[in-house]
Amino acid sequence: MLHIDVDEDRCGGFGFCEQAAPEVFGLDDDGAVTVLLPEVPDGLAARAEAATRACPVAALRVRR
Repeated sequence: MLHIDVDEDRCGGFGFCEQAAPEVFGLDDDGAVTVLLPEVPDGLAARAEAATRACPVAALRVRR
């Protein structure tokens, strides 16, 4: 299983992560990323990893 860490100070609220993997990421009322699944199941791992790479400010990190 994957774990996603968010650097909230870096998040610019672009929403690319949410667009790439809406099952895993969302945006809160302030436009900051929220991780909807603290532990990403293997079936969504590839999409979650792609979504972290899509972040233009590198606010997301994947841990195994």
